Amino acid sequence: MMRYSKKVLVGSITFALAIILVGSCVQPTSEQAPLTSLDKELKEIRPGYLEGYLSPEKMPNSLLLLPPPPEEGSAAYALDMEEAAKYVAMEDEARKEQAAIDANLHFPEATEAFNSVLDVKISEDNTPMVYMILRRTLADAGLSTYAAKDHYQRERPFMVNGSPTCAPEDEEYLREDGSYPSGHTAAGWAWALILTELFPEQADVILERGKQFGFSDRYGSSQEGAGST
Repeated sequence: MMRYSKKVLVGSITFALAIILVGSCVQPTSEQAPLTSLDKELKEIRPGYLEGYLSPEKMPNSLLLLPPPPEEGSAAYALDMEEAAKYVAMEDEARKEQAAIDANLHFPEATEAFNSVLDVKISEDNTPMVYMILRRTLADAGLSTYAAKDHYQRERPFMVNGSPTCAPEDEEYLREDGSYPSGHTAAGWAWALILTELFPEQADVILERGKQFGFSDRYGSSQEGAGST
């Protein structure tokens, strides 16, 4: 399974670099005030989800970046399903509560995923620019997975084994949304990489939180190993 971890991490870093490059393309002249997302009228791509920074033609192609998921009936597939069942069966209630918190990608609640480890708390009032960056890169990270998602249309573990999820209100949507690769994990790594640039003195705890954010999908039975590592 390690090959997935390396591939997804490379994809995440490529994605983060793309964000940085796109953000640096527009330089204000000496007579212009810098134009930021706070000055723009942004549209929602879904209720509560703001448009990202990347245009469709600049979006990383996950189908080219990632290997295919394990084939159904293979030993690797069986191991994925076994691991998915193992996480759901764990009796670590505190970890399952954290998974439920991590499942909420609506703002302002989504900031709690990393505020739990940050010395500087992210909020619309306290850190408006960082808050906006997280909101917009959520769209970029999620959409960057869809070339592969739409191609493979891999079923989520709860659809295969009937196990409960930590976000039952999202199940109807998730049934139509392939599990591989995980948009949730892509967002967690994108946010972690961005926040380590802003708070390098906390890089270790931020990266660990980003990894655990991706693993939360396993506890919630919406993701298996190949999709979330």
